Amino acid sequence: MLLHIVARGKLGRSPEADLLDRYARRLSWPFKHTELPETGGRIPEMAAPGRLVLLDERGKAMTSEDFAAILGRWRDDGVREARFQIGAADGHDDETRARADLLVAFGAMTWPHLLARAMLAEQLWRATSILAGHPYHRSG
Repeated sequence: MLLHIVARGKLGRSPEADLLDRYARRLSWPFKHTELPETGGRIPEMAAPGRLVLLDERGKAMTSEDFAAILGRWRDDGVREARFQIGAADGHDDETRARADLLVAFGAMTWPHLLARAMLAEQLWRATSILAGHPYHRSG
Protein backbone atom coordinates (compact mmCIF):
# COMPACT_ATOMS: atom_id res chain seq x y z
CA MET A 1 0.00 0.00 0.00
CA LEU A 2 1.33 3.40 -0.98
CA LEU A 3 1.68 5.87 1.89
CA HIS A 4 1.26 9.30 0.30
CA ILE A 5 1.63 12.64 2.09
CA VAL A 6 0.05 15.56 0.21
CA ALA A 7 0.78 18.91 1.84
CA ARG A 8 0.36 22.60 1.14
CA GLY A 9 3.54 24.68 1.16
CA LYS A 10 7.16 24.00 0.26
CA LEU A 11 9.66 22.46 2.66
CA GLY A 12 12.71 23.49 0.67
CA ARG A 13 16.05 22.82 2.32
CA SER A 14 15.20 22.82 5.99
CA PRO A 15 15.56 20.80 9.19
CA GLU A 16 11.93 19.70 8.70
CA ALA A 17 12.76 18.39 5.22
CA ASP A 18 15.72 16.49 6.66
CA LEU A 19 13.46 14.87 9.25
CA LEU A 20 10.87 13.95 6.64
CA ASP A 21 13.58 12.36 4.48
CA ARG A 22 15.05 10.53 7.47
CA TYR A 23 11.79 8.74 8.24
CA ALA A 24 10.80 8.28 4.58
CA ARG A 25 14.07 6.38 3.99
CA ARG A 26 13.28 4.07 6.92
CA LEU A 27 9.89 3.06 5.53
CA SER A 28 9.68 -0.40 4.02
CA TRP A 29 6.34 0.44 2.34
CA PRO A 30 6.08 2.53 -0.84
CA PHE A 31 6.09 6.24 -0.01
CA LYS A 32 5.39 9.45 -1.91
CA HIS A 33 5.41 13.11 -0.86
CA THR A 34 3.59 15.71 -2.94
CA GLU A 35 3.85 19.45 -2.28
CA LEU A 36 1.16 21.87 -3.42
CA PRO A 37 1.08 25.67 -3.40
CA GLU A 38 -0.28 27.31 -0.23
CA THR A 39 -3.41 28.27 -2.16
CA GLY A 40 -4.85 26.89 -5.35
CA GLY A 41 -3.18 23.99 -7.02
CA ARG A 42 -5.19 20.90 -7.80
CA ILE A 43 -4.95 17.95 -5.45
CA PRO A 44 -4.15 14.92 -7.60
CA GLU A 45 -6.75 12.17 -7.83
CA MET A 46 -5.92 8.77 -6.41
CA ALA A 47 -4.95 6.35 -9.18
CA ALA A 48 -6.30 3.30 -7.31
CA PRO A 49 -8.73 2.47 -4.49
CA GLY A 50 -7.58 4.43 -1.51
CA ARG A 51 -8.37 6.05 1.80
CA LEU A 52 -8.20 9.76 2.54
CA VAL A 53 -6.81 10.79 5.92
CA LEU A 54 -6.79 14.43 6.94
CA LEU A 55 -4.55 15.88 9.60
CA ASP A 56 -7.10 18.07 11.28
CA GLU A 57 -7.51 19.75 14.66
CA ARG A 58 -11.00 18.18 14.89
CA GLY A 59 -9.58 14.72 14.29
CA LYS A 60 -9.10 11.75 16.54
CA ALA A 61 -6.04 11.55 18.77
CA MET A 62 -4.85 7.96 18.87
CA THR A 63 -1.96 5.82 19.97
CA SER A 64 0.67 4.62 17.54
CA GLU A 65 -0.68 1.10 17.98
CA ASP A 66 -4.23 2.24 17.06
CA PHE A 67 -2.86 4.05 14.00
CA ALA A 68 -0.91 0.94 12.97
CA ALA A 69 -4.02 -1.22 13.36
CA ILE A 70 -5.97 1.02 10.98
CA LEU A 71 -3.19 0.92 8.37
CA GLY A 72 -2.90 -2.84 8.77
CA ARG A 73 -6.65 -3.29 8.26
CA TRP A 74 -6.58 -1.16 5.13
CA ARG A 75 -3.57 -3.04 3.78
CA ASP A 76 -5.28 -6.38 4.45
CA ASP A 77 -8.46 -5.13 2.75
CA GLY A 78 -6.49 -4.41 -0.44
CA VAL A 79 -6.42 -0.62 -0.20
CA ARG A 80 -3.84 0.59 -2.73
CA GLU A 81 -3.15 4.08 -1.34
CA ALA A 82 -3.49 5.77 2.02
CA ARG A 83 -3.34 9.49 1.32
CA PHE A 84 -2.53 11.80 4.22
CA GLN A 85 -3.49 15.36 3.47
CA ILE A 86 -2.11 18.35 5.38
CA GLY A 87 -3.96 21.57 4.65
CA ALA A 88 -2.78 25.14 4.58
CA ALA A 89 -2.86 27.43 7.61
CA ASP A 90 -6.67 27.57 7.57
CA GLY A 91 -7.01 23.79 7.57
CA HIS A 92 -9.51 21.83 5.49
CA ASP A 93 -12.91 22.90 4.28
CA ASP A 94 -16.10 21.10 5.34
CA GLU A 95 -16.49 19.38 1.96
CA THR A 96 -13.03 17.83 2.20
CA ARG A 97 -13.66 16.75 5.81
CA ALA A 98 -16.90 15.07 4.72
CA ARG A 99 -15.03 13.05 2.05
CA ALA A 100 -12.32 11.89 4.44
CA ASP A 101 -12.17 8.32 5.70
CA LEU A 102 -10.34 9.42 8.84
CA LEU A 103 -9.48 12.67 10.63
CA VAL A 104 -6.33 12.51 12.74
CA ALA A 105 -5.09 15.08 15.27
CA PHE A 106 -1.63 15.21 16.82
CA GLY A 107 -3.14 16.46 20.06
CA ALA A 108 -4.77 19.66 21.18
CA MET A 109 -1.75 21.88 20.52
CA THR A 110 -1.21 23.64 17.22
CA TRP A 111 1.80 22.35 15.26
CA PRO A 112 3.59 24.09 12.39
CA HIS A 113 2.56 22.60 9.05
CA LEU A 114 6.17 21.97 8.08
CA LEU A 115 6.83 20.06 11.29
CA ALA A 116 3.56 18.11 10.96
CA ARG A 117 4.95 16.42 7.82
CA ALA A 118 7.98 15.13 9.68
CA MET A 119 5.81 14.02 12.60
CA LEU A 120 3.49 12.19 10.21
CA ALA A 121 6.37 10.48 8.41
CA GLU A 122 7.72 9.35 11.79
CA GLN A 123 4.34 7.93 12.76
CA LEU A 124 4.06 6.13 9.41
CA TRP A 125 7.47 4.57 10.02
CA ARG A 126 6.46 3.64 13.56
CA ALA A 127 3.15 2.12 12.40
CA THR A 128 4.80 0.01 9.72
CA SER A 129 7.42 -1.11 12.25
CA ILE A 130 4.66 -2.17 14.65
CA LEU A 131 2.91 -4.10 11.87
CA ALA A 132 6.20 -5.82 10.98
CA GLY A 133 6.63 -6.88 14.61
CA HIS A 134 9.84 -4.94 15.14
CA PRO A 135 10.50 -4.19 18.80
CA TYR A 136 12.47 -1.03 17.98
CA HIS A 137 9.35 0.93 17.07
CA ARG A 138 9.56 2.48 20.56
CA SER A 139 12.82 4.24 19.69
CA GLY A 140 12.95 7.37 17.61
